[in-house]
Amino acid sequence: MRLLWNVLLLTACTLSGQNAWCQTYPSQPIKLVMPFAPGTGAEVALRVIAERLGNALNQPVVIENRPGAGSTLGADLVAKSAPDGYTLAASFNSSIAPGPLMYAKLPYDPIKSFHHIALVGVYPQYVIVKTDHPAQTMRELLAIVKAKPGTVNYASAGVGTSGFLAAELLKQTLGLNMTHIPYKGPSPAIADLLGGRLDMVLTASASELVKAGKVRVLAVTSAKRMPAFPDVPTLDEIAPGVQAVSWLGISAPAQTPRAITSRIEKELLAILNTPEMQARLSDPVVGMSPMALGPDKFLEFIQNEIRVWSPVIKLGNIRVD
Repeated sequence: MRLLWNVLLLTACTLSGQNAWCQTYPSQPIKLVMPFAPGTGAEVALRVIAERLGNALNQPVVIENRPGAGSTLGADLVAKSAPDGYTLAASFNSSIAPGPLMYAKLPYDPIKSFHHIALVGVYPQYVIVKTDHPAQTMRELLAIVKAKPGTVNYASAGVGTSGFLAAELLKQTLGLNMTHIPYKGPSPAIADLLGGRLDMVLTASASELVKAGKVRVLAVTSAKRMPAFPDVPTLDEIAPGVQAVSWLGISAPAQTPRAITSRIEKELLAILNTPEMQARLSDPVVGMSPMALGPDKFLEFIQNEIRVWSPVIKLGNIRVD
């Protein structure tokens, strides 16, 4: 049935290079699937982008949270949706690359199942602890991990996320023994951290918690220190080579007519390249480094992520059933 839909839609949109149906896209609201629970900095960015994109397309762009399975549940939903431009994916490293490298079986192909329209930006993860944690610095925390192997636990937004990968690379580099506890998003993990059930969390959402005096930031996973926390070291300063960033992109189901994806791409890149949006994405609450890359460069970026993280995943024998 889906194949028949694809054929009919592609034929309609390419016949003689003109078709009223494609020319009038969109004629109804567009769903943007967010594969994590609410409360992330990335969702803040998405909501701003969705509002601007909706204005540009003259139709609402509605965000739908579909967390689960390390963000692959939401990606699979979009991969199997009708390729008509009315269901889009907020794509992440955990759902497209390198996260899927950890799955023995995945219900979609991260490359072939999508048309990756645009890369919005990249953002680091922060290592946070409660303000009353005995470790005042990342080096002190690592000393505790080494002194009590296997007793320190840490949380991420799920297996395959950059927080998880950063911790895995740190463990491999320094020979650490820590226990990973995956969550469906940062909000429940942070709640458990504040409740004393976790030792540390790797999350992209830290600024508001620091302002409220609830957590302390010990390190950041980016290559350079972040302007919002200039005194916080990178993990790379402590363990050279340990870097990891999350990334956010917008993707459509494969076989979505190019007339439609090109329209979305055009509007998205125009929005992302405005000074207002660049400033909004760089705001500490979002903490993103804007990229605004189109399909070709976005695909190159994804392929590079696969090359970089494949050996780490293989060495760690990381698998998700």
